[in-house]
Amino acid sequence: MTKISIQGEKFLIDGRPTHQGRSWKGHKVEGLLFNNRVVQAIFDDENPETRHQWAYPDTGVWDPERNLTEFCAVLPNYKAHGCDAVTINLQGGMPITKTETVQPWLNTAIDPEGNLKPGYMDRLYRLLRAADDAGVIVIVGLYYFGQDKYLTDEAAVKQGVVNACNWLLESGYQNILVEINNEADIPHYTHDILKPARVHELVTLAKEQSKNGRRLLAGTSFAGGAYHMRHDGVLDLQDMDSLQIGIPTEDVLAASDFALVHTNEMNMANTREVVRRTRAREAYKAHPMPVVINEDSIAVTNLFAAVEEYAPWGYYDQGENNYRDGYQSVPVNWAINTPSKRSFFDAVAEVTGAKSR
Repeated sequence: MTKISIQGEKFLIDGRPTHQGRSWKGHKVEGLLFNNRVVQAIFDDENPETRHQWAYPDTGVWDPERNLTEFCAVLPNYKAHGCDAVTINLQGGMPITKTETVQPWLNTAIDPEGNLKPGYMDRLYRLLRAADDAGVIVIVGLYYFGQDKYLTDEAAVKQGVVNACNWLLESGYQNILVEINNEADIPHYTHDILKPARVHELVTLAKEQSKNGRRLLAGTSFAGGAYHMRHDGVLDLQDMDSLQIGIPTEDVLAASDFALVHTNEMNMANTREVVRRTRAREAYKAHPMPVVINEDSIAVTNLFAAVEEYAPWGYYDQGENNYRDGYQSVPVNWAINTPSKRSFFDAVAEVTGAKSR
């Protein structure tokens, strides 16, 4: 049984801080949770009009079982490089290279009334088992913009949180962190309760679910300011302060067990700034917690910037729909098979002192 826990700003696996005693170039690494964004690991598409576009090049058909099997097979290699966590989502993520706010595909483990779909949850169970065997933590996202629209109303969204969290507790696995939704502050969610002003209600709801005295650790992610940069690629810090955008709100931090931020398209200075401004929130000062970047880019220089601020970094490689590049465009080749992927895993191995292979 692989078990995640939190002690102050550190993550512990099986009661010991991750990368115990490790530092890199004078910066503490102990307690950090480096991660890879693999949100399509349980992907499927129930829309017959779009399902064909995810076909494997060698078979000409899409196969969710093959997708899961190949993913589970690589988890020990991720772990061997010092990558202790992966981020998935019950509604996936953008499965094509170009971002679409109107998504015709239907990829959601949660039905319109908030009930869980057996096929998805069976795949999730097997993923959790494989991750548990490999000693890997799974950040389980529940909602993704463009797919949340398929839920009937706010009551269904809440029911989805209750059902998903109770299912995760019933699974018995303890290698789980819950991310309510991906980037709550981007303006594409249908339901108000998934937006910044109210999403803390769902974080609290997730934490209220329990089994035998055990509850899940929960939070939700914010875009980190990438959607609000000036044209020169620099964060508009005044807007971040006045509009309360980019980083978790005071209410979200007060409700959360850990802070999740994304730093896509940023340079090293901006990456540092997002982490610093998260820690500057009053709610954070009252209750320090791990700050986790679980989505950035293929720019591993930002990984080093994050470590300098004592924050773990998340690799996000959109790639192409070619079964080679990236970890998000379907069909996905989950191996460490391209220079970009190798660059990330080699960097994590360097920082953590893992023996990469």
